Amino acid sequence: MVDHLFRHESGKMVAVLTRVFGFANIEQAEDIVQDTLIRALETWKFGKVPDNPQAWLYRTAKNKAIDLIRREKVKHKIESEIAPLLKSEYTLVPSMNEMFRENEIKDSQLRMMFACCHPSIALESQLTLMLKTLCGLSIKEIGKAFLSGEDTIQKRLYRTKEKIREEHISLDYPGADRMPVRLDTVLKALYLLFNEGYNSSHPDKLIRDDLCEEAMRLTLLLAENPKTNLPQTNALLALMCYQASRFGARLDDKGCMVLLKDQDRTHWNKFLIERGNEYLTHAAEGNMIHEYHFEAAIASIHANAKSYEGTNWKLILQLYNNLSNRTHNPMVAINRCIVLGEVEGYENAIDELKKIKGLNGNCYYNTSLGEMYLKSGNKTEAIQYFQNALVLTSSNAEIELIRRKITLCK
Repeated sequence: MVDHLFRHESGKMVAVLTRVFGFANIEQAEDIVQDTLIRALETWKFGKVPDNPQAWLYRTAKNKAIDLIRREKVKHKIESEIAPLLKSEYTLVPSMNEMFRENEIKDSQLRMMFACCHPSIALESQLTLMLKTLCGLSIKEIGKAFLSGEDTIQKRLYRTKEKIREEHISLDYPGADRMPVRLDTVLKALYLLFNEGYNSSHPDKLIRDDLCEEAMRLTLLLAENPKTNLPQTNALLALMCYQASRFGARLDDKGCMVLLKDQDRTHWNKFLIERGNEYLTHAAEGNMIHEYHFEAAIASIHANAKSYEGTNWKLILQLYNNLSNRTHNPMVAINRCIVLGEVEGYENAIDELKKIKGLNGNCYYNTSLGEMYLKSGNKTEAIQYFQNALVLTSSNAEIELIRRKITLCK
């Protein structure tokens, strides 16, 4: 419960404090939030969690910030829209109270998301900054999202912050009219955040509900804002609803993975499927088609199918063909091959999988090949790829599933 709360609130507090101090002081904002969370752990460790823990966190972080301003311990000059109000004792506390109101917190998060997407910063660096600062992902989790090592992500984050300082890049709110220009990058970060929750890199938690809920909450903020309530926003929200609807069926009572074919569809969340259908309808308004439209449409077919066998695999393959041509994403290519196996046979799927380069060290790639070989009847090759996959994951749920597959081969 506490982990969920901290994840949910840390990004909010960083956003507000960065808006107060200016982006030059973002690390100080992060330090205040970290100190607040540590104090919460110390204060609550004997079960004395306050009735309103969210308010406790906000009050503590706000008081720490006020104390720093009073003692002039802020590392860099405060350059923000409310900087003049922080110089007088008469306006300091009321201004800080105002910044921590719910509507202002939401506004701060929206502003911060779009501020991170400055055109002077490379796209991957924008995404890394957002995922680390606002979404609270670890370096390891971000590395998984980019199919990169932790060292690469650490260096990228360091270089990004150095570039901001050295070139005096002002990561301020771009203004309402420029929000749509930066929207795709913001949506991409939330897509990656949801994916990390959907298939977590945490050894003991395949599904991180807190990450998925946070991604959905932030995407909903965008859908509620007239400037960012665009077709691609609704398409991504629809995709998230469809994927989240299956959470209750993806693990059995022992925490073991249950593949789509074997899931009990009565455990799927019908409310989320209906919401997904609504958002997908909104996403169809207008003439533009985004990659999220294709992904949401694929998820919609799965979510609304009465059974695995009754799924319209041919239509899904057509959608994957379009998506693959647009994105050239290797993970999309793998998923397309799996669907190809259902439509044109597993031998064809194997041939297509082997054309994908650079993923020999990827667990999902090896398990996919193992699965196709198993379904085609070649158990010797299947075992080889499953054994490759076994050493490429730290997820206990994935390890257990792969071992079950190896047993089937024997």
